[in-house]
Amino acid sequence: MKEIHQQLDLIQRGAVEVIHQVELEAKLKRALAENRPLRIKAGFDPTAPDLHLGHTVLIHKLKHFQDLGHQVIFLIGDFTGMIGDPTGVSETRKALTKEQVQENAKTYQRQIFKILDQNKTTIEFNSRWMGAMSADGLIQLAAHYRVARMMERDDFHKRYQEQKPISVHEFLYPLVQGYDSVALKADVELGGTDQKFNLLVGRELQRDYGQESQVVITMPLLEGTDGVKKMSKSVGNYIALEDKPGDMFGKVMSISDQLMYRYYELLTTEDLGHARSLHPMEAKQTLAELIVAQYHGVEAGKQARAEFAQKFQKQEFPDEPDVRVQLTSQDLRDGQGIGVVDLVAKTGLVPSKSEARRLIIQGGVEIDGQKQNDANAVHVIAEDRQYRLKIGKKKFAIVEFKR
Repeated sequence: MKEIHQQLDLIQRGAVEVIHQVELEAKLKRALAENRPLRIKAGFDPTAPDLHLGHTVLIHKLKHFQDLGHQVIFLIGDFTGMIGDPTGVSETRKALTKEQVQENAKTYQRQIFKILDQNKTTIEFNSRWMGAMSADGLIQLAAHYRVARMMERDDFHKRYQEQKPISVHEFLYPLVQGYDSVALKADVELGGTDQKFNLLVGRELQRDYGQESQVVITMPLLEGTDGVKKMSKSVGNYIALEDKPGDMFGKVMSISDQLMYRYYELLTTEDLGHARSLHPMEAKQTLAELIVAQYHGVEAGKQARAEFAQKFQKQEFPDEPDVRVQLTSQDLRDGQGIGVVDLVAKTGLVPSKSEARRLIIQGGVEIDGQKQNDANAVHVIAEDRQYRLKIGKKKFAIVEFKR
């Protein structure tokens, strides 16, 4: 088990909040002194059959703890999945059947071991203790929490104010999630920032049941390929773990440069300083290759990268473009980058900046084979390097910067 400061550096990578850090440090010191690994829990409701990269933010953090020598518990909420998490919804979720939940759970077990070490991971199902709990036990559990506290939760408060129905069974969700920590004697629980209320219920219930409260670590919600909304299958901005290698590579290449570094931080253990030292195109291809390799193997990652380069950087760009543009230091912001709208306008292949903006928003502009969707983005420009712009379907430009 590594020294405390080394553990903290990895544990805190990408984390939004640690409640409370002094407690985490105390637990880590005790674990080191007693040579007793901490019990790290993260729960996932199998409400859909496939996982996407957004789900893996927590799984990667579990892997961090696993690499540090701690005991990782991947909790499948087959019981809570039948209740439906009320987090972030404006109406009662449609309950899944036991059969649907169990079928989805099978695919989760197959997919998580692309990241976690199967021999060092404990898989639990909360139906093991909740299914066996009597009506008396459920009543006793419900007695540990007040309705007023439950109504402090933003989701419930907003729905109550808007006179939207709240079913009594929805109050059970945070209680059951909290009790999971009691049943598992969790030292640490991980969750997204939207799960903070539920995670804190676990701390309170552990105290009520005579246990030491777990430390809560919240992780950010990963934005999808649009760079705006949380990655979600319903929104369509997701990258599924079982996407084909070429599709997965292409989706990663479609994200903005700014989002790319966030993916590096949350989905890899790569050195961020090194990633930022690379040209953005090189960094993004490296990221895409790493992600494909994670889920499909090293060779699949290399092949997807080669196919992407062949398709987008050679075949679709003509030997002689419509125009060649040489940028000067005055064109660049702080000597480093230029707004994508300004860059397109500089080619003279569009009549105005507003037309450039419209094309970008509609996905009609590519730089080095990478589709540009953010009209407010700034593209970093390296000296003595050519950039290939595809504007619309039939216009091509090469842009270069020399001092």
